[in-house]
Amino acid sequence: MKILVTFAVDAEFAPWRKLRHFEKLSRTGVDSYSTAIGQADVKVLLTGIGGKKPWVAATKVLWDGDIDLCVSSGLAGALSPEHQLGEVLAAQSLYSTQRKTSILCDPELVETAATCGAKVVKAFYSADRVAVRADEKRELRWRADAVEMESADILFEVAAFGAKGIAVRGISDMSEQDLPLDFNRVTTDSGEVSLARVFGQVIQNVTAIPSLIRFGQQSQLAASKLAEFLDRYLESLAATNTLRLKQGASIA
Repeated sequence: MKILVTFAVDAEFAPWRKLRHFEKLSRTGVDSYSTAIGQADVKVLLTGIGGKKPWVAATKVLWDGDIDLCVSSGLAGALSPEHQLGEVLAAQSLYSTQRKTSILCDPELVETAATCGAKVVKAFYSADRVAVRADEKRELRWRADAVEMESADILFEVAAFGAKGIAVRGISDMSEQDLPLDFNRVTTDSGEVSLARVFGQVIQNVTAIPSLIRFGQQSQLAASKLAEFLDRYLESLAATNTLRLKQGASIA
């Protein structure tokens, strides 16, 4: 079984890399990693914030587009007060602001995520910009449970490969929490966070430093909880697939 797991940036992926050995690959044009979990061949791609890196081309290099399933993962902001810091959410559907359409996640993958400890929610809102202020999140609350920037477009693309898909996200900021910086102004054209731009904003508003430190701690906690979930989840998917292959069926 071939499983693609995506993150936007390395900070989201780093805690999982500490739990399991990954080999860094060099021929894809984007940051990519490989590991084996049971009989599953797992590849990780870093897509950049908003999926701006050429990860689709990298996927074709890795497997010639032959994927069984894709897990779009990373961090997200809660849109509802009921979702707490560090919780791992699995979405039943995604709304893409870019494509103006909703995309369904695979029900079987969602069900397995629930058995592995994820909280199943109705929808993620895949936005084209970071929701910085609490009032922005309140305006989106009626649309979804959490806001992020990549999952809908990633699962839309992998569906063209015939792959099943799911989006899982760790909550890094609460629904009533303003972010300490305007992250829309610190992201490069390739979807990376520019430290120079971050420092520029901090210099202009030094009072934001405590909030920035706190947000960094929240993000680290959420990424660690997500890593623990992903390890359980992919082990479960790999075991399920092995069993079904013995029965003459495939998960894909």
